[in-house]
Amino acid sequence: QVRLVESGGGLVQARGSLRLSCAASGGTFSKYAMGWFRQAPGKDREFVATIAPNDGGTYYAHSVRFRFTISRDNRKDTVYLQMNDLKSEDTAVYYCAADEQGVPFTIGGQYDYWGQGTQVTVSS
Repeated sequence: QVRLVESGGGLVQARGSLRLSCAASGGTFSKYAMGWFRQAPGKDREFVATIAPNDGGTYYAHSVRFRFTISRDNRKDTVYLQMNDLKSEDTAVYYCAADEQGVPFTIGGQYDYWGQGTQVTVSS
């Protein structure tokens, strides 16, 4: 069973930065596509970013492109989300997810494993 644990969330002022981490255990991390999703209060979960297992190809939601960067360290079994120029609308619980097929999906339902989430709050 794969376990994912997010960290790095917190309270930050608008235009500030945070880096989220997601540590994986119990599986073969290097084979998984990894994704970040978020859910704001009263809203549906939405896709943020994803990264492929091998070539590290990435894809971003339009709303975070050029502000957020997803990366991975297969030696540490960890995926990161660097968030810059944060806005109040980025406030949400952020979740990482793993896809055993290794396909960087943008749809949450395609992922096999999920973390518990970490809260990010951006004050204006």
